[in-house]
Amino acid sequence: MPRFAANLSMLYPELDFLDRFEAAARDGFKAVEYLFPYAYDQRELAARLSANGLQQVLFNGPPGDWDRGDRGIACVPGREAEFRDGVLKAIDYAVALSCPRIHVMAGLVPEGLEREAVQPTYLDNLHWAAVEAAKAGRDLLLEPINTRDIPRFFLNRQDHAHEIALAIGALNVQVQMDLYHCQIVEGDVAMKIRKYLPTGRVGHFQIAGVPERHEPDVGEMNYPYLFDVIDEVSAQCGWQGWVGCEYRPRRGAVANGTSDGLGWLRALPRAAGA
Repeated sequence: MPRFAANLSMLYPELDFLDRFEAAARDGFKAVEYLFPYAYDQRELAARLSANGLQQVLFNGPPGDWDRGDRGIACVPGREAEFRDGVLKAIDYAVALSCPRIHVMAGLVPEGLEREAVQPTYLDNLHWAAVEAAKAGRDLLLEPINTRDIPRFFLNRQDHAHEIALAIGALNVQVQMDLYHCQIVEGDVAMKIRKYLPTGRVGHFQIAGVPERHEPDVGEMNYPYLFDVIDEVSAQCGWQGWVGCEYRPRRGAVANGTSDGLGWLRALPRAAGA
């Protein structure tokens, strides 16, 4: 089975964020991801990782002003300086946390503009960011996100993300393949895994049930089958990445809600993160 990372922004909502590291380790996870680390001191996060034997495998770069609706600013003209400051901050955290990957959120296409009009800004920003990340030995990830959850998000489809990665032409720019978003926008998920994973440009997977974004054993997707597909293709192409569990537990913030909902993981042939 693939290696699974707990998404601490969504899992264990009954606990304070810093207490979620211990909870994830107790449930057998060997790695974690989350949205943003910037509200916390790097040393505190590193200590939580070390104390619980966890790897940090992914987090997002600064999104702009999240509370005012920003969902990344990489594609937004006029905010290039803010974008660059954010990338440098993310790289600093990634080095401190030994995190190899940073998701650079594309952002929303500004009202009154079309995607084609802002793509040059996106490409220019990514070219610069790829160079800076490479200096620190970090990968940048591009994630297509469905337009139901985030309307007007710049990047929605796997083919577009891979076109962008190819246009940048840097080995450290890869695609974050979230199967939840992929199913909502495109479907045909297994064939897309077979198509894109062998390219070497898929840096990370994420999963959630569709359509409610709960545990992967709830909803319309057959995840055990998809995990077998990932295993099969990985054996052929040598992929050794992680699958992030980025879902909202069905039981919400009740005590042990996340842990009680991990039956899907315990039923797999190997333990979490193995």
